[in-house]
Amino acid sequence: MKVFFKTYGCQMNIHDSEIMKGLLKEAGHEIVDKIEDSDLVVVNTCAVRRKSENKVYSLIGRLKKGGHKVGVTGCVAQGMSEKLSNYGVEFILGTRAIGSIVSAVEGLKKIDLEDRISEIDSQTPVLRNQKKHAWVNIIAGCDKFCTYCIVPYTRGRELSRPLSDVINEVIMLAKNGYKQVTFLGQNVDSYGKDLKDGTSLAKLLELSQAIDGIERFWFLTSYPSDISSDLIKVVGKYPKISKNFHIPAQSGSNRILKKMNRRYTREEYLEIVEKIKKEVENSSIGGDIIVGFPDENDDDFEETLDLVKRVRYIRLNVAPYSPRPGTVAAKYYEDNVPFNVKKARMSRLNEIQHSIEKELNEALINKEVEIMIENTARKVSYGRTIDNRMVAVDEIIPEGEMIRVRIEDFKFGTLYASSRRVSIFA
Repeated sequence: MKVFFKTYGCQMNIHDSEIMKGLLKEAGHEIVDKIEDSDLVVVNTCAVRRKSENKVYSLIGRLKKGGHKVGVTGCVAQGMSEKLSNYGVEFILGTRAIGSIVSAVEGLKKIDLEDRISEIDSQTPVLRNQKKHAWVNIIAGCDKFCTYCIVPYTRGRELSRPLSDVINEVIMLAKNGYKQVTFLGQNVDSYGKDLKDGTSLAKLLELSQAIDGIERFWFLTSYPSDISSDLIKVVGKYPKISKNFHIPAQSGSNRILKKMNRRYTREEYLEIVEKIKKEVENSSIGGDIIVGFPDENDDDFEETLDLVKRVRYIRLNVAPYSPRPGTVAAKYYEDNVPFNVKKARMSRLNEIQHSIEKELNEALINKEVEIMIENTARKVSYGRTIDNRMVAVDEIIPEGEMIRVRIEDFKFGTLYASSRRVSIFA
């Protein structure tokens, strides 16, 4: 069967699609790049925000109207299977049942919402989107239960992969010519806690960086209070490990953080950021903010603005609060911040963030940086610095090559370098 994948959501979803593609290809099915060439469309879904969920239903409706067969996987499939059944889809697979994709495509399974995530290991075939950069899931689920978040209900409780299995996968990736690995988890810093054998993200990174062939290691997403001193030390010690920490704050107000069930205060968050900046040379911070959470007033929002100014994020994702079915916030809190207020606050926050990014980028003009090339488009190559800044170079350079360039300009969050390479590394 010819199968086309449409994937919504985070890096975890992207990698889940890579796994399902690999399983299907091994079973003799063909993965195609165009919907019109397919016999079946698999929609891998995201339910973190109402907007992303609505996109899923809209796409399924259009596909069914056009006569396409549709299978649904991911977070919407896990949490809204009854609603999806009314759309006449071929099958529904939950977030931890992606290993059943072959049976589903071959008509042997209609609905599977069971937990089979342990079936996915280093021996599972993966059809990766990139030739030199690989995603590696190390922990599934989340135990935090933030009041606004649907992830614990759609992704389940935290379950770490054995350390030896992850290391085996990294070794295989190195043998297959991969140069970069990103370790993934809804809460990547919790990796190993459930195993109770001393496994941790710090230990994984320290062991992985010693593997020949892989030149860069990334990890995301971090939960503020789970970032350990050991992790910060390891990141600061080894040059192969990314100096970027993506640490969602969600709010700068202690009152709102408590309502969100975020298990830290603004003061503790700022202490963590300060510790990273002090101990990790050339570090950078990325983050997420939710605007307009129930009962957020002007004073709460001003505290968030103040936190953003203090942290000076290299990149910040800003989204308006939207209630997700089944969460504590949706059940017990009134969505009482008008959308026009949310929109105005987002605009103000983004304006400040853009100003910060401009200052951070201006500081790099005429400076030399080392980048690893990730892709090319229209005779321009794009690479990333170790602190997660995207750099464009007017030259076709092979993916995975490490080069040193001089920054000349920047626009819309991308730095631009001269086409003359200062030096090349193996």
